[in-house]
Amino acid sequence: MPLKMRLARAGSKKRPYYHVVVADARSPRDGRFIETVGSWNPMLPKDAERVTLKEDRIKHWLGEGAQPTDRVLRFLDKAGIANRPTRANPTKGLPGKKAQEREAERKQREEDAREAAEKAAAEKAGAQDEGTEASAE
Repeated sequence: MPLKMRLARAGSKKRPYYHVVVADARSPRDGRFIETVGSWNPMLPKDAERVTLKEDRIKHWLGEGAQPTDRVLRFLDKAGIANRPTRANPTKGLPGKKAQEREAERKQREEDAREAAEKAAAEKAGAQDEGTEASAE
């Protein structure tokens, strides 16, 4: 049976409260679970004790092969129970594909407008040079 250590939502509407539970990976999020091993109250201020964990039971279930979800692993890492490897996603801050296409189109339009302005300025300067040469003769 694949075990997961995950959050189960409790609390009322717009007032979330989560239990850290060990459950079969196939059971629903708020459904059947094996044991409650902690809780998380995101409504409390960050300097308060938002997360409570039963360290001995968590270590037991980790030894049994329970896989914590990413959020639970963050809590365990902060408590010093488990180690969460750092992740690096260098493309996270980049705009999406459509936004990159729009940016390329905008740059192309600006480049075309600049070239047209330079060409018009060169033609105007050329016309003025011809006009001064004709008047000089």
